[in-house]
Amino acid sequence: MTAPMTASPSPVMIPANARTDPAFPDNAIVIEGLTKVYGGKKTALKDINLTIPRGRFFGLLGPNGAGKSTLINILAGLVKKTSGRVSIWDNDIDLEERNARCAIGVVPQELNLDPFFSPREALEVQAGMYGVPKGERRTMEILDAVGLADKADAYARTLSGGMRRRLLVAKAMVHTPPILVLDEPTAGVDIELRKQLWDYVRSLNTMGTTVVLTTHYLEEAQELCDEIAIINEGALVACEPTTTLLHRLDSKSLSIQVTEHLDSLPPALAALGAEIRDSHHLYLSYKPSHTQIDRILAAVRGAGLTINDLTTEETDLEDIFLQLTSKNRAGSISP
Repeated sequence: MTAPMTASPSPVMIPANARTDPAFPDNAIVIEGLTKVYGGKKTALKDINLTIPRGRFFGLLGPNGAGKSTLINILAGLVKKTSGRVSIWDNDIDLEERNARCAIGVVPQELNLDPFFSPREALEVQAGMYGVPKGERRTMEILDAVGLADKADAYARTLSGGMRRRLLVAKAMVHTPPILVLDEPTAGVDIELRKQLWDYVRSLNTMGTTVVLTTHYLEEAQELCDEIAIINEGALVACEPTTTLLHRLDSKSLSIQVTEHLDSLPPALAALGAEIRDSHHLYLSYKPSHTQIDRILAAVRGAGLTINDLTTEETDLEDIFLQLTSKNRAGSISP
């Protein structure tokens, strides 16, 4: 059973003015012409151009093998790019490597923890690696914020999977980075932990931390992210505010339950493309940009039908994702 996180954790280790202070850079991450070729043969990233403004909750999505992990590993300094330029918090990763690494904290998908270190020891070692002076370390403060204060001296191998996931988040925050990258942070964890984790990460973002998220839970990205980029086969196929992206598929569906028994489709409804699903249900898929719902409802009433109930469904991120990452239709949707 997963221990609950501290109620309403306070992200005290984040610069409170990181979102609004004009002294900080406008953009957290700037990527220009980024290409990565493995072994001179396999191209993992193809001329990626991407700008992530400071303070955003940014989603980076794509199918398995799309190049997301390669991109994150380049940001983290674990993989060398083939060409292009990457700047993290105004620090070029080639010319100012140390500063660039200090500006970012990465929460990996893999639970790569030393089983014989306690959470306290793990954070102390991590802080030492980043050169954080002992007097400036906030080990217990961070552990308390992620709900692990009572496990500070337990071996990592005794922690549950959810606790280990939170420990990874804590490790990524020891050097107070203004940018936090989360690589599939809720993969394989229960619903309660996912909610607790997102409450905490939201609080970090509210305080000014730029958050970059990769996830296969598209509903998470749709709910959390204010901007989303989609990578497919190493290429950037979309990068837009979430609301704009959701409007790219101009499609809605409408299901109408009527009192009357439907033997045939009234001509006015047939002209709108309606279908009879059963003797009391009409179904219609339409484009809001061309057909107003009032016109559909007027046609129903004009046919002498009485509406008992109706439901509508709108495009969600999964629809967009499938359209843009389909091998046959990638990039086929016009902005």
